[in-house]
Amino acid sequence: MSRSARPATGRWWLLAVVTLVAFVTNVDGTIVVVALPRLMAGLRIAATTGLWTLTAYLITSTVLLLPAGRWSDVAGRRRTFLAGLAVFTAATIACGAAPSGTFLVAARFVQGAGAALGLATAVPLIVQVFPPGDLGRALGVNSTAWVLGAIVGPVAGGALVASLGWRVVFFVTVPFGGLGLLGGWWVLRPDARTHGRAAVDWTGAALFGLALVAALLALSEGLAWGWGATPTVVLLAAAAGLGLAFAARERRTPAPLFDTGLLRHRHYRSGLGVVLLYMIALSATTFLLTFYLQGALHLGPLAAGLALVPLAAPQLVLAPLGGHLADRIGPARLVLVGLLVLTLGAWLLGQLGPRLSLPLVVGPLLLMSAANALAWPSLTKAMLSAAPPARTGVASGMYFTLRNVGMALSLTLALLVAEASLSTRVATRVFLGTAGVLAPRSGAALVHATDAGFHLFAGFYLAAFVLGMGLLGRVARPLEHPAHRAAAEGGAG
Repeated sequence: MSRSARPATGRWWLLAVVTLVAFVTNVDGTIVVVALPRLMAGLRIAATTGLWTLTAYLITSTVLLLPAGRWSDVAGRRRTFLAGLAVFTAATIACGAAPSGTFLVAARFVQGAGAALGLATAVPLIVQVFPPGDLGRALGVNSTAWVLGAIVGPVAGGALVASLGWRVVFFVTVPFGGLGLLGGWWVLRPDARTHGRAAVDWTGAALFGLALVAALLALSEGLAWGWGATPTVVLLAAAAGLGLAFAARERRTPAPLFDTGLLRHRHYRSGLGVVLLYMIALSATTFLLTFYLQGALHLGPLAAGLALVPLAAPQLVLAPLGGHLADRIGPARLVLVGLLVLTLGAWLLGQLGPRLSLPLVVGPLLLMSAANALAWPSLTKAMLSAAPPARTGVASGMYFTLRNVGMALSLTLALLVAEASLSTRVATRVFLGTAGVLAPRSGAALVHATDAGFHLFAGFYLAAFVLGMGLLGRVARPLEHPAHRAAAEGGAG
């Protein structure tokens, strides 16, 4: 359906549904972290299994993003979106009713699969119906869902777990999933009838999935095994080899999951690099501050969650404004300004001390929140505007895949920084919220690790700024994969 064919009211209702689903999936991701200690105690599972409740969701939600983007382009975005939300909601119920740690991890795998189908189609649905003059504002509104989820997850999670137990963190999102299904069924128009079956590169999907599973398994277990241990090294080497094999195949296959034609476009290629570095730096912020507030300052989960509210609250108001500015003056400059402010905020957070100083925490977080409001919707618009309309599903899948990979790498780097000052056992206990009161020497080491981590991630923001220079200049006609171009020429003949 063309953008002009959709009534304005219908566009905004569609945005409301898609934004609700983004909110639900983000709340689920952040709220589980808060519930980990109670969850582990309730199911009597070890720390390794507890960490797998996080990793399982991340693996499937990342591995299936590329195939989901391809399916949405061919099979229809409405079908893919509703199927993903139905799977996600059913799996969420199963998570809340889990009788054992093994069952919970399996349900989290399925839940991640549903999230992947929803994520890969949400932004293309917005791009499909909003005209260029309103697209940035729509993406800005959508980005507030991620921000609101980041606020509600830790704060509500801390309160709910303390009073009602860990199972409620899953059940509380189920009504929102049901509402999203009803709203999507009503608002999203039927997909155009498709002819034939979608060509899916299953070999490429298998190579990519195995590479990602090997990498995430190494990253999630490396803390326990040791980063130089043989299993960790073998898995990382396998991930690299499989990744190279995947890249080689994607250059040859006529139906690529990772569209190399898009990589030839400077704006999209630069944007992917910025997304990866941006998420490596940004995702560590909440982790490092939680590490610091709970481990070094001995705050409880609810108090630590409230201290993180300034990272998200201003963005709720400013993100739609940032998107509106991207529509009016172009997205590239807003991305660059936002990245510079984020660099400053991360550097300021690297000055934390052994006593809580609200100005040193709140001030940088407010700066970073405002910067995110400018940069993230603008970055999304700059990248997906560079993709052909018929390929926005694949383009979105690539975008979210790099985002998730950045999140995984961010956690690993933050843990490596912590391990430079703390033992692996203590670092794991602090992360899970089970460390109790640390000895003065360990507390001081944790403060030092936090400061060093923020200085490291300020460097990633600067690197993203350098790559972001490639977003400047006029956006040319998007380049497509040679096979897509040949097919179009053949159809025209």
